[in-house]
Amino acid sequence: MKKYNVAIVGATGLVGGTFLKVLAEYQFPIKNLRLLASSKSAGTIINYCGKKCVVEELTEKSFKGIDIALFSAGGEISKIYCPIAAQSGAVVIDNSSAWRNDPSVPLVVPEVNAKDIRNKGIISNPNCSTTQAIIPLKALDDRYGLKRVVFSTYQAVSGSGMKGVNDLERTLKGEKNEFYPYEIAKTCIPEIDSFLENGYTKEEMKMVNETRKMLHKPELPISATCIRVPVPNSHGVSIMAELNQEFKIEDVKELFANYPGLKLVDKPLEHLYPTSTIANGNDFIYVGRIRRDLSSPNGILFYTVSDNIRKGAASNAVQIAKYIVENEML
Repeated sequence: MKKYNVAIVGATGLVGGTFLKVLAEYQFPIKNLRLLASSKSAGTIINYCGKKCVVEELTEKSFKGIDIALFSAGGEISKIYCPIAAQSGAVVIDNSSAWRNDPSVPLVVPEVNAKDIRNKGIISNPNCSTTQAIIPLKALDDRYGLKRVVFSTYQAVSGSGMKGVNDLERTLKGEKNEFYPYEIAKTCIPEIDSFLENGYTKEEMKMVNETRKMLHKPELPISATCIRVPVPNSHGVSIMAELNQEFKIEDVKELFANYPGLKLVDKPLEHLYPTSTIANGNDFIYVGRIRRDLSSPNGILFYTVSDNIRKGAASNAVQIAKYIVENEML
C-alpha cells in the first residue's frame, strides 16, 4: 500500500491530539509524520503508535515533501500557512473558519458531498454543529426535498477548546469564570462567537451559510440559535425541517437508520435517545426524538448528538484524507 507524508499543524492542541488518535485508529498509511506548532510548543515530545515524535516550529518551509496537511491552529494561522502548504504541493484540510465561505474552496462532509473533494489545494472542514446536522438533512433532502430549516444547538464547552474546558472545571469548583461571560457550571449561555448587526452570532451564521453551501442550495431558508451548555463534550442540535413532500415517520426512521454516518436511537418510552454520553469517543451522529412538527403540515423535528472534537472536527478531516487516499487521488 502506498504511504503518505502527513503534517499536522496545531499538533499540541485539543483537535491536533485527536487528529493523531484518529489517524492511528484508522490505520492511515503514513510514511513520515511531521508535527507542527508554535515556537512555544516546539520540542514537545508526542507519542504516535509507539514512536516518539518531536514537535517542530511552524515555518514557511515546514511543508516541503508533505502530501497531506491537516490544520487546526486557528483562522489567522490558516490564512497565512494554508496557501503556503498548498503551493508546496500538499492537499490541505483546514479545520478553521478561514476558508469556509470562499467559493473557490470546497467545504466537505464526505457522507454529504464527497464529489466536491479534490486532489489539490485547500479543502475546508465545516463548523462542528453544522457537520452533525448536515448528514440527516442531506438524507431528507435527497428523499423529500428541503423547504426550510431551523436549528437550536446545545454546544459542549470542548467546542471552545481547552479554555472552555478549563472554565467549566473552574466554575464547577466554585471558582470565578475567566473565559465565558457567565459561570458556565451554573447556566446556559446563548452566545457563541461574536454578535453581528443582524442580531445573530457568527456561529449561528456559520450554520446557515455552511449548510447552504454543502447542500448546494444558496437560497434555502435557514435560521439558528446557538447555546453553550455545561457539558464537557459532544454537541446536541435540535432540528426542524420543513419538507417539500409528505412523509411517514417510520419511513424517516428507516432512512436515518440506513444512512452512512448516522445511528438511530429513538425509543423515548425506554429513555433511549441521543445523549452526549453515548456520542463521546466515536464518529457516529446519533439521531432520535423524531416526530412531526405540529405547526407545519410537512414539518419534522429531530435531535442529533455527536462528538464535536471527533466527527465535528478531527475525524471529518481524516475521513476526507481517507477518501482521497482510497480513491487514489494523490
